[in-house]
Amino acid sequence: MKSMETVLANNTETPLKTNTAVLQLKPAEVEVIHLFIQFAGALGQPRSVAEIYGLLFASEKPLDMDTLIERLNLSKGSASQGLKYLLDLGAVRKVYMAGERRTHYEAVAELRKLAGRFLRQQILTHFEDSEVRLDQIVAHAGKLSDAQRKHINERVRLLRRWQRTANRILPLMLRMLGGD
Repeated sequence: MKSMETVLANNTETPLKTNTAVLQLKPAEVEVIHLFIQFAGALGQPRSVAEIYGLLFASEKPLDMDTLIERLNLSKGSASQGLKYLLDLGAVRKVYMAGERRTHYEAVAELRKLAGRFLRQQILTHFEDSEVRLDQIVAHAGKLSDAQRKHINERVRLLRRWQRTANRILPLMLRMLGGD
């Protein structure tokens, strides 16, 4: 079975063997997945999450987890964690399929909601925690030499300025994106 890296590198219609059938990623699907892998890399997100979102985004119909596992050559654990993360982020939603017992998923293609949730969950939570960390840095700096302490304290002042700027800008961005 070829890995996703091979599929992306070859950029051809590539069969991924399963127990009973051969499922294929079409070149357009491969390109969409690759695009989301690039986005995920820039945002520090896992590759498997980008692969799942990319295939769901490119798919004309909702897919179940087993199909994602087979078509992307993912482990069940990776697929399960990726779907949970994407559901929590609001990037995918569960879809009812008449006559189907398995849960199906589709990509949410609303950039404003995705960006707003990402900012809230991934960025703002870290800024809220940073004040305590900055205080700890200052406390530890007391044990340094005068030159080192002066340098660290200057850096902490700079980080606090960045934090104040971010605390002013991020809520505005959320309002522009329709959040809060």
